[in-house]
Amino acid sequence: MQKQSHNHFKPQRSWCLVTALVGLIGGVLFISLFLKTSNNWILCNNNKASTMGNFLVDKSNPQQLLLDAILHYATSRVIPQQNINEIRISFDVLKNRTPCNFLVFGLGHDSQMWASFNSRGNTLFLEEDPKWVETILKDAPFLHAETVKYRTMLSEADELVEHFHKEADCSAKKSFIRGNHGCKLALDMLSDEVYNKEWDLIMIDAPRGYFAEAPGRMAAIYSAAVMARNRKGKGVTHVFLHDVERKVEKIYAELFLCRKYLVKGVGRLWHFEIPPSSNVGNSFC
Repeated sequence: MQKQSHNHFKPQRSWCLVTALVGLIGGVLFISLFLKTSNNWILCNNNKASTMGNFLVDKSNPQQLLLDAILHYATSRVIPQQNINEIRISFDVLKNRTPCNFLVFGLGHDSQMWASFNSRGNTLFLEEDPKWVETILKDAPFLHAETVKYRTMLSEADELVEHFHKEADCSAKKSFIRGNHGCKLALDMLSDEVYNKEWDLIMIDAPRGYFAEAPGRMAAIYSAAVMARNRKGKGVTHVFLHDVERKVEKIYAELFLCRKYLVKGVGRLWHFEIPPSSNVGNSFC
């Protein structure tokens, strides 16, 4: 969900993928309407409303979120960076898990799509650039987003691997991120909401990782792995990592998310199912 190169869009592939996205979102809307009387569907707790243009956006109305998403993508000439086959991996998991807790590293024009797929659940976006958050929320104020300040740079990726092996607070045995100032890979200053929730799905498509001074995705990958290992609820945590053709993403995925938990890979996206540490012991892999 980097600016220009990740969750922003590439117009040259527009109508094919836009049509597919509208179909996917429309399918979610149909299922939502069909099952709306089921006791298994739980409405979000946030009853606040916000305005978008001349329309009132009710955050507690999942059907409106779906309709807004359909309108957005049906009238847009831009498309997500992920292709339809990559998107479908996460979509298929969300169909079975929603309503759920969905944490997304990155905020972009495709964020309405992810939120609409989990319209009755809780979807939180973590974005590095405060100005970009303002830009996206201006057009989609119903999205739930927070700004994250990273303390890493892509140029430090190799050094941070050495740091992980030497720093006791980075170890899988300790496995904590809240207030973990000793481990540079730990996102230690997130909001309480991030720490207090158990995330059923985690999408890593940010922060920027294509130039030396960029934060890189090292801390996001490490912290996602720790969150998954700390899960107390039933089942695994689904982690989706994009841009795995890049060296750093691949190295850190194999170090913390683990090849043995990789269940599917399509294009530039890998899907991991990570069990809690109580089931796997005191090592990441």
